[in-house]
Amino acid sequence: MKEIKAYVHRSRIADVMQALKESAPFTGRDGAHRHNLTAYVVKGSLQALDRQEQHYSLDLGDAVIDEYKLEFVCEDADVDDLVAIIKSAAHTGRGTCGWVYVVDVIRAEHIE
Repeated sequence: MKEIKAYVHRSRIADVMQALKESAPFTGRDGAHRHNLTAYVVKGSLQALDRQEQHYSLDLGDAVIDEYKLEFVCEDADVDDLVAIIKSAAHTGRGTCGWVYVVDVIRAEHIE
């Protein structure tokens, strides 16, 4: 299993989540969601798309933007397709549009 973490611009998050939820690797052939997709608002250092997106954080002492971090776990065989979906939907056409990280998951268990 793999954990996928993606950092994307606020303006692209809805499209990324929709594209993932509509994809076969994410929902499975029966249409039932197979993944627990989690989204967090985080302060990041992606290149701002415009002046309104960037602001100065007194806590961090630097210019930041509000971006989203997505996390979910998937099967190894689905990684390439899911990363491609994220990259396509998150693309802004300008500079670095975000990052996608893929991490090995050693163990995962349901809480019952």
